[in-house]
Amino acid sequence: MMTGSAQLSTFLKRASASAAALLLLCSCSSLRSPFSGEEKAAPKSQVYLRENFQADETFSRLFDGNVEETCEAARRALLSQGYLISDLPDKSRVNGRKRFQPEGEVHVEINFNVVCVPDGRDDRLTTVFVSALQDRYSLKKSPNSTSIGVSAIGSISLPLSSSDDALVKVASETIPAGAFYDRYFALMQRLVSERASDK
Repeated sequence: MMTGSAQLSTFLKRASASAAALLLLCSCSSLRSPFSGEEKAAPKSQVYLRENFQADETFSRLFDGNVEETCEAARRALLSQGYLISDLPDKSRVNGRKRFQPEGEVHVEINFNVVCVPDGRDDRLTTVFVSALQDRYSLKKSPNSTSIGVSAIGSISLPLSSSDDALVKVASETIPAGAFYDRYFALMQRLVSERASDK
């Protein structure tokens, strides 16, 4: 027969073991299993947070000429580089587009937009605002199958496989301010200067 002290010692040992097991269970439950599917994805950065609206990153340039002359230079600059110009009733706007194929199944289209705004005293100056949208397309193939029956030799059908190809837009982005627009503005400036010297 166990004495009182022995019973107390056994009780304390069992209580300690139970407490340790409970602590281990709580610790395991706080850990997230890699297979539980409850892991939260990393927060995505918002695009608008990168819009700084800084004065030195503008899509505009000031030209010494009226709206009509300057917008004509903008139109000719795009035409000289192979852009197809849209016919717009507003002569202070120019829209052009050009297509590229950098890879076999990748197509890129640039849509160029120009807005000419009068500026300065007597509107003798013009501020030109430009933006170019780059759309990227990928060639997607959809397989089709067709069968034909040959009645002369029974119910034998020969499958004929074909595919329908289609361009699918996979990305669209405004070309950021930088060297692309600087080259365009430089060409425009040359054309504006040439037209001014012809007067």
